[in-house]
Amino acid sequence: MLLCLHEEHAVAIAHGYAKVTGEPLAVILHSNVGLMHGTMAIFNAWCDRVPVLIYGATGPVDAALRRPWIDWLHTCRDQASMIRNYVKWDDQPGSMEAALESMLRADVIARSEPKGPTYVNFDVSIQEKQHAQAPALPDFARYQPPLPAAPSAEGVARAADLLKNAKAPVVLAGRVSRDPADWARRVAFVEGLGAKVLTDIRIGASFPTDHPQHRGKPAFFIDDAAGAVLREADVILSLDWLDVAGTLKLAGEVTAQVIQASLDYQLHNGWGMEHQALPALDLHLACGPDVAMHAIADALGVGAGEMPGDLPVKPALNAPDADVELDIMTLAGALGEGLEGVCASFVRLPLGWAGEAWHFRHPLDFLGSDGGAGIGSGPGMLIGAALALKDSDRLPVAVLGDGDFMMAASAFWTAAHYGTPFLAVVSNNRSFYNDEVHQERVAVARNRPVENKWIGQRIGDPDIDIAGVARAQGCEGIGPVFTAGELVEAIKQGVEMVRAGKSVVIDARVQPGYNPNMVAGLTRSD
Repeated sequence: MLLCLHEEHAVAIAHGYAKVTGEPLAVILHSNVGLMHGTMAIFNAWCDRVPVLIYGATGPVDAALRRPWIDWLHTCRDQASMIRNYVKWDDQPGSMEAALESMLRADVIARSEPKGPTYVNFDVSIQEKQHAQAPALPDFARYQPPLPAAPSAEGVARAADLLKNAKAPVVLAGRVSRDPADWARRVAFVEGLGAKVLTDIRIGASFPTDHPQHRGKPAFFIDDAAGAVLREADVILSLDWLDVAGTLKLAGEVTAQVIQASLDYQLHNGWGMEHQALPALDLHLACGPDVAMHAIADALGVGAGEMPGDLPVKPALNAPDADVELDIMTLAGALGEGLEGVCASFVRLPLGWAGEAWHFRHPLDFLGSDGGAGIGSGPGMLIGAALALKDSDRLPVAVLGDGDFMMAASAFWTAAHYGTPFLAVVSNNRSFYNDEVHQERVAVARNRPVENKWIGQRIGDPDIDIAGVARAQGCEGIGPVFTAGELVEAIKQGVEMVRAGKSVVIDARVQPGYNPNMVAGLTRSD
């Protein structure tokens, strides 16, 4: 049992753990008030399609049993209504026996594809009820998720025929599994087709980015090179790509036939729009993306492929000169030099990160974003992933924004308390820079002074002592560092500390700015 200082961090830790393992942790939230604290993190897990088991409570449903004041504040009608639109299932059982079944059902549903969080709410009166004896426990092994749904033989045959006869096939590698065997088959499948591949930095590593068939760069918004690939394609296979319609819209005039392999439509409801725009599809295989890929590969006679190894990091940028001031690009170059020879898993990267700065060659090289754009999720997700990686040879690393760090700084106490080693580099531009980008766009549109874009967004006067905040939670704090050389030395020092079992945070002071593709995506008017 892990003690957390904020409910949102507790859910984020479970989220990070599930991104590595595919399995849920259980999170206990404090009644309705704790549930309200945890809602953003629950939404993140929902959007990211990861399983989390959330347990909560209510004060006595029977008003006659409530203590004055406090029980009334901790009781509300239909408590799960606060999150029902972004959990797969919820329940409020009326007895201990019913609670056992409810917890089993919540687990099965959370782990069934497409995965997601579930919520069980326990009336305090049921929790505190005295029983003469404990109820008999069921055979837990008999309560498992259903076997993965298989695509129809007709659908597989049509998909195989389309791809076999395509002259310019493209694979959109989306929300696929982190199983190395699936990764190996995916690579062999692409090579057998002679297809080009696009990946998405919001999803995490899904295909080796240094492979000759990989095009463009992993990004929040596709770049010109990726757009050209899609316009030239005659058949596109989406392996549960996050936003097929939006991606094709950004690409321009796309005439290819589109095959979608996804079960995500099962979670689409009338409340949220995280399902994105409705894509036009020529064939929809109602199954998980990896199941579809294996079935089509079988039909085409494609073999298993070579399993990926745990390789040292492979930055795509050269190390900058030691005296160069840090920005988002020189930070990436310095990070590569500092981590040379290290097998690392990147848990998080900031909004401004350039997809061309780094190569991912294993499904655990990069875990993707938070899912629901909830700032403050990064520290918790880093801790959860680090827990899952603790007994592996991989070093958990995250590049966090300063806003993300400060919204969840107390999460690091949990990491220090339980001896969870990781390396966090805070890309500290001392700004909510996303809003500076938008305010610049508005200033240009309204003929106002662009130099005022920082007002209301800049985090300074005084600057926050990021390393000091980390030390206050019991972690090792290094910095601030201002140049590439200073960062390289700080990272090398940090790696040694992590190997000694420490949680390490480095304050890297960077110049405000994003990579050009990100700015273009954020300010695009159409």
